[in-house]
Amino acid sequence: MKRLAGFSTLALMISATSGCGWLWGDEGYFRDRGSDYLSARPTAQMQLPPNVEARRLDPLLPIPAGVADSSQREGKFEVPRPQAMQVQARASEFSLQNSGEARWLVAQRSPAEVWPLVRQFFSDNGFEVAEERPRTGEFVTDWQAAADLQGSMAGQVGGLLDGDEVRLRVRVEPGVQRNTSEVFVLSAQRPAGSSAEPAFAGTSGNAALESALLDELLSSVSRSGEGGSVSLLAARDYDAPSRTNLAPDGSGNPVLTLDTDLDRAWSSVGRALEQASLRVEDVDRSQGLYFVNLAERAQVEEQEPGFFSRMFGSEPDKDEVEARAERYRVRLSQVGRSVQVTVEQDINTVAPADVARRILEQVRDRLG
Repeated sequence: MKRLAGFSTLALMISATSGCGWLWGDEGYFRDRGSDYLSARPTAQMQLPPNVEARRLDPLLPIPAGVADSSQREGKFEVPRPQAMQVQARASEFSLQNSGEARWLVAQRSPAEVWPLVRQFFSDNGFEVAEERPRTGEFVTDWQAAADLQGSMAGQVGGLLDGDEVRLRVRVEPGVQRNTSEVFVLSAQRPAGSSAEPAFAGTSGNAALESALLDELLSSVSRSGEGGSVSLLAARDYDAPSRTNLAPDGSGNPVLTLDTDLDRAWSSVGRALEQASLRVEDVDRSQGLYFVNLAERAQVEEQEPGFFSRMFGSEPDKDEVEARAERYRVRLSQVGRSVQVTVEQDINTVAPADVARRILEQVRDRLG
């Protein structure tokens, strides 16, 4: 009924105003005013009483010279488009991330593109590659002293080794997001001249050294990452472990497993829900919960509804939204070294399997 009344009102308005030049003509209220400023004239300068002291007021929006001359004061005038902003292309493709004591480099490129850049950086700085496995995105350097390295890297590493020898293990892994990569650097040390073969620890061997190497790597790949070279070995059958896996648990409920930590999974799942146009009505970071409403599309920042939107009632009221709501909870839980994503109807009830699978498939497809 509300929409019918809106159409009736619009029809009456059109019939009443058709042919009215005072509304639509060149002199009408709704005429094009885009060239009005061309006929504007400056007004006289404001005069203050002699006994008033005032500081000079500079115009906030000065008119640039040469915008319009006297020959263009009549008729139409096209305002020239501004010059395109000069920005550095691909400046944000590489960045450093932290989670607790862990630190790694994130690249908005596939592992096949990142592999040659990373390997070239370490080779250029004097690190001798002892083992490399391009298809798994990993290489290990030989045992080396700071004196074996090149240029400024020798002095920088030397101050962090205290005379020891160092060996590096560098991994290039597929990122959680599609077509991204993550680069990890681990180090192992031994006394100079020793024949011992200490293994790489599961965590950092020398956090200061690894952090310095990542800083230098970020600076290098940001400068040299324009070429777009690709490692064919890394591109072909790149068999690093999959970072996502959707499978039923023992009770048959779908579970999405992410091979990452909770901090990185939280932001990645949030972006995936947004890209899937799923309405997130609330979040609880401490509990690892996203509250979604499948009956509504993702909320975007919009301007106030216009005249016609209000007239035809295109914006549903609160009662309508509540009546058709389909609310579920997307829960993230840290399990060992991975994160499990599940869907619940409420705190005591899991979501129907078909609903949970539909939501988790949309998240997985946007994680890569």
